[in-house]
Amino acid sequence: MSQQFLDTEGPGWVERGIISTEQLQQLRALYPAQPRAIGLLPLLGSILVGLSALSLVAANWQDLPEALRLALLIGALMAAYAGGEYFLARGQRGLGIGLVSLGLLLFGAGIVLTSQLYQLIGYDVTGLLAWVVAGVVLTYVYQSRTLLLLTVFIGALAQGYSAGSLSSYSYATAALTAGGLGYYWWRRPDGFCGVVLATGLLWQSALLIDFLHIKITWFFVPAMLIYAVGDWQPDRPAARAWQAPPLVAAFLFMLGLAMFGEAGSYTDRLRPQLVGFLGALLLVLLVSVAGKRARGRLASTADWLLLLPGYYFPGGLPLAVAALVVLYAYSGSVLYRGFREQAPERVNLGTVLFVLTTMVAYFKLTWDFLNKSLFFLLGGLLLLGLSWYLRRQARALPPSDQPPTPQS
Repeated sequence: MSQQFLDTEGPGWVERGIISTEQLQQLRALYPAQPRAIGLLPLLGSILVGLSALSLVAANWQDLPEALRLALLIGALMAAYAGGEYFLARGQRGLGIGLVSLGLLLFGAGIVLTSQLYQLIGYDVTGLLAWVVAGVVLTYVYQSRTLLLLTVFIGALAQGYSAGSLSSYSYATAALTAGGLGYYWWRRPDGFCGVVLATGLLWQSALLIDFLHIKITWFFVPAMLIYAVGDWQPDRPAARAWQAPPLVAAFLFMLGLAMFGEAGSYTDRLRPQLVGFLGALLLVLLVSVAGKRARGRLASTADWLLLLPGYYFPGGLPLAVAALVVLYAYSGSVLYRGFREQAPERVNLGTVLFVLTTMVAYFKLTWDFLNKSLFFLLGGLLLLGLSWYLRRQARALPPSDQPPTPQS
């Protein structure tokens, strides 16, 4: 809320008796005038001048003396951080954090260029790990979403380099991303940051599964552990955003099984040892359910329908049918919860998932013998009937996800 808005609308609120003059003054105190932002033209001009200088240095980098190259790296790094502190001290947080982020990028570039300058051969990811450490520290120091997002990208880059070029896995990078950035997000929940951070953790989990050369379905143990963390987060909107990437990954996996499960050529990669895998998944499920119960969200336990292990069926048609059953169960649960909670966005999501699952079922199972017009007719009747049934059930049942009763 801006001071201009309060100056325009506030007197009218006072005249109509909505608020008093004292309350208007309190609102003005709560929303002080923002300092004028730096002009766009000087900012763009500074960026162009900086890019010009960088281009000039890059074009003549190999011809510069080693001492001058090192001095340029250190000078650019110090200038970025000093500029960030300068603008932060004057209340221009956006520009200040931008320069600090530039300093973080220059720090990573300095690690790479210094190793090239002195022909240092790295056989591990220590240099990039230092970059991740710097990103985590700066995120806490400046309390910045931008630095958090940038550090997630740096961690993903470091882990990808470790797996792709060094044939190793950096557990320290994973721990810094999950523990350092995860704790920051937990204390300062944010929807967009939650999506990006959870996606980065899923990427590192996938690289770990590949590094260990185990069945790809083991990926869903750490993925659903990420999901379970969201069940304990008090901020529900941020928790839903955090949980979205694991659910998207599980849905796409099941959708792939439904579409390509008949081939059966890769099913040997899907079935981990039964007792160990299901035992680990059950432990994660218990953590998730405990969080849902503590936060009064037991209705969302239906999300776990996506983890029904239909891939233990034989390859071919049974595997495709089992995957479709899982997809129908999940999309139906989303629709049911949407109608029960009167949440239009959930109803729309459930409808899209249900239609998508039905289309896959048609193309995979009935394309050769069911007329397209008959399919559309049956599909429409099915959706209408399902909508009628769910509305009837929603009217008959009390609202779900009530907050837990305080205990004395």
